[in-house]
Amino acid sequence: MSKRILFHGSSDIIEKPVYGGSKDNNDYGNGFYCTESIELAKEWACNEGVNGYANCYEIDTKGLNILNLSSDEYSVLNWIAILLDNRIVRLSMPMEEQGKAYIVNNFLPDYKKYDVIIGYRADDSYFSYARSFLSNTMSVRQLESAMKLGKLGEQFVIKSQKAYKALKFTGQVVADNEIYYRLKKAREVEARAAFIKELEAGDIDGVFIRDIMKERMKADDKRLQ
Repeated sequence: MSKRILFHGSSDIIEKPVYGGSKDNNDYGNGFYCTESIELAKEWACNEGVNGYANCYEIDTKGLNILNLSSDEYSVLNWIAILLDNRIVRLSMPMEEQGKAYIVNNFLPDYKKYDVIIGYRADDSYFSYARSFLSNTMSVRQLESAMKLGKLGEQFVIKSQKAYKALKFTGQVVADNEIYYRLKKAREVEARAAFIKELEAGDIDGVFIRDIMKERMKADDKRLQ
């Protein structure tokens, strides 16, 4: 089916999202960030003491070019490369800077040509995963495992003017902050706990950023599968 139902969590009702109206340093750059889960949208909508809205949309994806980072074709390193290409990263060690440059140069998909991107959401908890990976304290396997255990959800990001035009507003649902802010914080705690658990478990036989650079690994390297 080409038609999909999307939700955008916000403190405002957004009937007509504006193309180019978001920040450039979001996870996947400028775009309108949605989810296919109304429950996640309600969590994203709420701040402490303030209700929000799950804005509801329908989109016909027929004819749209979609990059699905959750498909088998891509790995967590492709996601990391896009994240590093967009988010403001404060790195303190030469190892981290070298790792960032290597990942972006060798694992960055040509994501700017797509109308829609589907991929992990990266709040501050997930962003700490990326920094740990670049500092050589978290392996590729640990990184991917922590991403899935944290359950912060996938984002469905509207990127192109063509995709914005295909988006149709269908209404909104109030998100009660007393319920959904608490759920959001609990989910973030779960993500941090998953991260710590992975670090404590260790991964002696795992592939780390130092190995990737030393062995000149590329996206199709079987050691990264």
